[in-house]
Amino acid sequence: MCLILFGIDISPDIPFILAANRDEFYARPTRAMAFWPESPDILAGRDLQAGGTWFGVSRRGRFAALTNYRDLTRIKADAPSRGEIIPDALGFPGSVRAYLTRLDSRAPQYSGFNLLAGEAGGEVYWYSNITREIKRVPPGFHGLSNAFLDTPWPKVALGRQLLEEAVRNTFPDEDALFALLSDTGRPPDGDLPDTGVGLEWERILSPLFIRSDTYGTRSSTLMHAGAPGEIQVTERTWEDGPHRETRDRSFTLHPASRRNKPD
Repeated sequence: MCLILFGIDISPDIPFILAANRDEFYARPTRAMAFWPESPDILAGRDLQAGGTWFGVSRRGRFAALTNYRDLTRIKADAPSRGEIIPDALGFPGSVRAYLTRLDSRAPQYSGFNLLAGEAGGEVYWYSNITREIKRVPPGFHGLSNAFLDTPWPKVALGRQLLEEAVRNTFPDEDALFALLSDTGRPPDGDLPDTGVGLEWERILSPLFIRSDTYGTRSSTLMHAGAPGEIQVTERTWEDGPHRETRDRSFTLHPASRRNKPD
């Protein structure tokens, strides 16, 4: 993923909410969100080129989401795919913190990444292999893109504001959340970060929803953990390039009872 907006303990009815966009080259083959046949406890999309994923939820209620850290000098040509981290985190039998401690021992072999992981409605952690810090995320609204947690890039600051406005006075509405993730506004050049990709690409990558001839937002994901323990997950995908038809897939998870089904 390239933009993850989320809130923790927003209200008694909203212990956790997430709205996120996955950006990728249109030509990279992808499979939409589903339970994996060889790992049936994992609900996730799939990168068919490297085999991993960018976001997933387990039947027991654990979730994990990953963004790349944008720094061309830190790319490792022989590094393993960062997408393998998500299913590894979801299947780990111990706590999230214990998993992150184990991950830290091999994290330097990967190109730069951020990992957000937790139990929906419980503790949520952020880890980056750049800082090598395991940080429990405090209550409130947060944003993560291709820098560190809550780095005030324009898209992160705007996304946090829009998410807070969307849930401030009402129960989360999927149409409103998908609408905020579809914002294509670009900030002024003077507000853009300098991550080494050049000004034109900084402009292309600056909106919440990215469009270009070759690269852009491929899917949007919503996740909401309710007070009774139910988890709702919806993925919206765009099928054919920058002006694509959409398709939604929704799932309801019941970690306590393990009764999980697509809607």
